[in-house]
Amino acid sequence: MLYYLYYHFGINLFHYISVRSIIAFFISFFLTLYLIPKFIKWAKDKTTQPIYELAPENHKIKSKTPSMGGVIFISSAIIAILISAVFNIYVILSIATLLIFMLIGMIDDLGKILNKDNQAGLSAKNKFILQTIAAFFISLILYLNHFDTKLFIPFYKYPLFDMHFFAVFFWTFVIVGMSNAVNLTDGLDGLATVPSIFSLFTLSIFSYLMGNMIFSHYLFLPFEPGIGEVVIIATSLIGALLGFLWYNANPAEIFMGDSGSLSIGAIIGLLAILTKNEILLIFIGFIFIIETISVILQVTSFKTTGKRIFLMAPIHHHFEKLGWDENKVTIRFWIIAFIMNLIAILSIKIR
Repeated sequence: MLYYLYYHFGINLFHYISVRSIIAFFISFFLTLYLIPKFIKWAKDKTTQPIYELAPENHKIKSKTPSMGGVIFISSAIIAILISAVFNIYVILSIATLLIFMLIGMIDDLGKILNKDNQAGLSAKNKFILQTIAAFFISLILYLNHFDTKLFIPFYKYPLFDMHFFAVFFWTFVIVGMSNAVNLTDGLDGLATVPSIFSLFTLSIFSYLMGNMIFSHYLFLPFEPGIGEVVIIATSLIGALLGFLWYNANPAEIFMGDSGSLSIGAIIGLLAILTKNEILLIFIGFIFIIETISVILQVTSFKTTGKRIFLMAPIHHHFEKLGWDENKVTIRFWIIAFIMNLIAILSIKIR
């Protein structure tokens, strides 16, 4: 919408992605700040979060906290995107990803809430099937629109090889994997929110540089026309997440629920694909990946040997069991996420 004020009325300010991305940030931030308290008031006795029965004892007091905050901040971000972005295939697929994965999360959240049981909602199998179908079609559309299928690795200028149609399956894995990784991380107040902001900020830098022919050529980054508009996707979500964090910081007044975590994870995966950073996600989404690995190791070890590697998985609960205060676990994970994203940004120049 803002770009068309430039196109039709010559308001040159709205021509710049940097200006529109900042505007998108503030729209989503203030809209989330405005809507969340109203949602909390409405949801107080309607959408409270059932707590997993095996969770640490200090989590039991959170059972009356409203959930499904993701519906609010994702909706706020989408409104900001609609106002600020120029529509192209990347923007359209990003909005579709947010909406579809938010819907999958809503179905899961509502099942838990209505049945007052953390194990209710979508089964793990059905959730995975829905995520995979959604991610596959998103990836297929990207492929059919002739998106670059070459695979890049961090700290190396040139692509390793061309994945061709196999890219569709690889991209599906990335989107589903990150969606579930953020979902697993969302176990402490604010734990998933801040690392998501760091990841989105890093990806916004890559998308801005890759959308500029001069910058991308100078830095040996693949040039993708139109990819710069993805910056607005990232900044809209950063603004929405910061607005949500205002109420999600410990002690949380609201949880994002699967409607938030699944969609945030999926969009981080998609933006990593669009910026050719699927492998760099090891750094960009380090906390999410470590949380996922801890669950895989715990389940594998218990099923094969009958022994647990961690006191409890995901790993943030392990540190709680060791006696760390929830805030200490959260802030230390934030610090690690920040450092790993700095390394990811450093890879832009060290190539």
